Amino acid sequence: MSVGIDDISFATSNFYLDLKNLADVQQIETDKFYLGIGQEKMGIVPADEDVVTMAANAAYPLLQGIDKNRISTLLFATETAIDQSKAAGLFVHGLLDLPSRCRVVELKQACYSATAALQMACALVARNPEQQVLVLASDIARYDLNSSGEATQGCGAVAMLISANPRLVEIDPQSGHYSEDVMDFWRPNYRSTALVDGKYSTKIYLKALKQAWTHYHEVSGVEFDQLDYFCYHLPFSRMAEKAQLQLARFCKSDADCDTLLAKIEPSLHYNRIIGNSYTASMYIGLNSLLDHADEDLSGKRIGFFSYGSGCVAEFFGGRIVEGYRAHLRRERHRQLLAERQELSYSEYLRFYNFVHPTDGGDHQFAEQTRGRFRLAGISQHKRIYSPRS
Repeated sequence: MSVGIDDISFATSNFYLDLKNLADVQQIETDKFYLGIGQEKMGIVPADEDVVTMAANAAYPLLQGIDKNRISTLLFATETAIDQSKAAGLFVHGLLDLPSRCRVVELKQACYSATAALQMACALVARNPEQQVLVLASDIARYDLNSSGEATQGCGAVAMLISANPRLVEIDPQSGHYSEDVMDFWRPNYRSTALVDGKYSTKIYLKALKQAWTHYHEVSGVEFDQLDYFCYHLPFSRMAEKAQLQLARFCKSDADCDTLLAKIEPSLHYNRIIGNSYTASMYIGLNSLLDHADEDLSGKRIGFFSYGSGCVAEFFGGRIVEGYRAHLRRERHRQLLAERQELSYSEYLRFYNFVHPTDGGDHQFAEQTRGRFRLAGISQHKRIYSPRS
């Protein structure tokens, strides 16, 4: 019996900023963003969008026409927590009308925790193959204005249904891990934006990649050149290129540069125009690979590298299932992105500077998102979600 991803979908905000506008304001060349970090656009959330609404919007299509009573667990991975106690997944549980006999847990470890959720989900399904687990990863990447990280903002959510004998990706049981207590990226509770040492974080990312790969190679016996495609954690798209070339050198691969980069290119399309989505980014990359690969990927082996600053990393493998194309949501994803609204720089600043009220009063938010679910308001410190009217 195999276990893995039976269905997958993603969501993002209906609004974005083209980084050309940011480059014009900062009086720098657009190619510093388009080519330098491989980013063209970044998703920006309005007042009535947050990690809950994006996660619910990502998950809703997966639940149509299935028996929701089979879903025994909902695991919600995020580093954009909305409550210090209550799991964000419980709001989603209610919006999606999931069964009461369903455990709900929120996981946190920077951008890594979605992989922890996936591995936990696979273990739960292996224990009871009749059950399914819904894994959600949803984040809003925010950095200070005029900081080096501003151009790597973004937002997005991914939903994955984990089951026995999956229709999309079989996840291998072997994986390699690496953890180290470092301060390359962090966000104290009293800050709304993250702190990051960019050059140091890149260095730690690549160190963790080599260490996690070494462990994975030891336990699996898989060689670098046996993997047909790769999905990397994507703080920005060029990071995947750096990681791929470094790992190839580390593994002494004979493949040329074009061949190596061809193994990651299909996974980068969505990230370039969504921006960083923290926990969701690698899995939106998987969505991109499945939706954009020119060849039939049936039977192809995929290498996954998940990284969370601080740091925890994991390298694992998977195999694409025969007939996977019949179960993709390619057109829905393309329509979602095509219908987004571009923001001017001044509109971006207005969205960026909005702060949800904290006074305990009754506040309603104007309807801006076009997703199925929205944050309607906050009353007595309680977030109120509803379907969009």
